[in-house]
Amino acid sequence: MKDLLVKINAEIDTFKTESDSLAEKGVKAAGARARKASLEIEKLLKEFRKVSIEESKK
Repeated sequence: MKDLLVKINAEIDTFKTESDSLAEKGVKAAGARARKASLEIEKLLKEFRKVSIEESKK
């Protein structure tokens, strides 16, 4: 679970950095990287939901 949380936080940090770069500096490539990070966050959050449900059943 802790490894998963580290991965989620890392992707959120990446998303923040890239989306800020897009919004403030207009770097179009940063937009693509932010979208990629958002998809990875979505995947990791689904995994978190699954793991947390399993943990709550213990």
